[in-house]
Amino acid sequence: MDPAGAADPSMPPNTLTHLSLRDRSEMQLQSEADRRSLPGTWTRSSPEHTTILRGGVHRCLQQQCEQTVRIVHAKVAQKSYGNEKRFFCPPPCVYLSGPGWRVKPRQDQAHQAGETGPTVFGYMGLDSASGSAAETQKLNFEQQPDSREFGCAKTLYISDADKRKHFRLVLRLVLRGGRELGTFHSRLIKVISKPSQKKQSLKNTDLCISSGSKVSLFNRLRSQTVSTRYLSVEDGAFVASARQWAAFTLHLADGHSSQGDFPPREGYVRYGSLVQLVCTLTGITLPPMIIRKVAKQCALLDVDEPISQLHKCAFQFPGSPPGGGGTYLCLATEKVVQFQASPCPKEANRALLNDSSCWTIIGTESVEFSFSTSLACTLEPVTPVPLISTLELSGGGDVATLELHGENFHAGLKVWFGDVEAETMYRSPRSLVCVVPDVAAFCSDWRWLRAPITIPVSLVRSDGLFYPSAFSFTYTPEYSARPGHTGVPEPATDADALLETIHQEFTRTNFHLFIQT
Repeated sequence: MDPAGAADPSMPPNTLTHLSLRDRSEMQLQSEADRRSLPGTWTRSSPEHTTILRGGVHRCLQQQCEQTVRIVHAKVAQKSYGNEKRFFCPPPCVYLSGPGWRVKPRQDQAHQAGETGPTVFGYMGLDSASGSAAETQKLNFEQQPDSREFGCAKTLYISDADKRKHFRLVLRLVLRGGRELGTFHSRLIKVISKPSQKKQSLKNTDLCISSGSKVSLFNRLRSQTVSTRYLSVEDGAFVASARQWAAFTLHLADGHSSQGDFPPREGYVRYGSLVQLVCTLTGITLPPMIIRKVAKQCALLDVDEPISQLHKCAFQFPGSPPGGGGTYLCLATEKVVQFQASPCPKEANRALLNDSSCWTIIGTESVEFSFSTSLACTLEPVTPVPLISTLELSGGGDVATLELHGENFHAGLKVWFGDVEAETMYRSPRSLVCVVPDVAAFCSDWRWLRAPITIPVSLVRSDGLFYPSAFSFTYTPEYSARPGHTGVPEPATDADALLETIHQEFTRTNFHLFIQT
């Protein structure tokens, strides 16, 4: 196709292109059907405002000045009864990361001059069913070796007077000096009365644990809260920590795969399965182990029912000799060791364990909010932070549109590709649509590109608040020769074949989307 937009008969219909677009005020959607499918108004910032923002967005992308709030918590919470307080286990945790936390917002610099101590304070509680102020717990953030700030809410619980079946945690962050940074919500947490003792049915999968999901493991001696130890990772080693817990991805493992190299398998995890635990933060793994159900301090070797939330379980290392008790994952104070179990003298299908080899398993959730206040000239909270979950590309010819699906969207948001603002339409709190900018905005020599160009996708609020995302948009080149070049040696035949192969692959779809994690 040529820059004027004439169609190339050799191209398949509806192929997406990266041709130069006409002036945005003249650009129209290609059909009445397209118009009807995108109700709303296309908007973009004024040229003066865009010029001011563009330099700041460029700096944010180059300097990585974002601030991230990460809330991690259990999927279920056991209800307290009467005067007994069953604190959430593992306790909800908050991590603050990113270099932006070490940069003072402009409007606060004068006020904070000469002040020392924490720059942010946290308060966590349950969302209120009645709308009244709920009891909160103050979080004391501590500096971690990896430069993250860590805070933990150890004494939160839900009473039997609260009849809800689900709730959310609410985190309120306040900057030093009293300015509110924002209010952040966790994922939904299911309330249970006690761990299910019935055999779980796959017809009711609400409490079952699936392969690939995140779990936490803890050990509690003699049901004493103060003795609780969490499986965690510190300095590249597995430990039993009394302070912090780690989330692990629980995979159904393949017995024929080498350690750390196993294909993911779908389905719910059952007792007797070979599983592998992978730390979600560090990627460090334990060897494949057989997960066993625990009852009365015995590992049940013949149970294959689905695993349920807050069940007692044990992890047996494979390769144990027949008739023996086998070796199991165990803790010794803060160390993680192997325990040699004894065969049960009365029942051959059981192995005798010690308390330290019995773990409680529970599913976990996490939610992450990223933003940068370095551009903003406002005292307004940064929340609600928009979260992008998926991208959907549509259109063709001279115009391509990108729909962002997620949550917490509003009309004051604009989509940016790198440091280029896109025309944006607000559809709903879960949908934004934008016009994909022409590739010429990122590369003047785009007609002779040989390699794809990947551009980060971000959101910017009308007051300049910057929200980075994990998504990128990739422009892929069409095969073309630079005209007017003489005296240049012809590439080798195999190079031509390679370029032609790349061309054929790229022209199947000219735009590619992917998530960078």
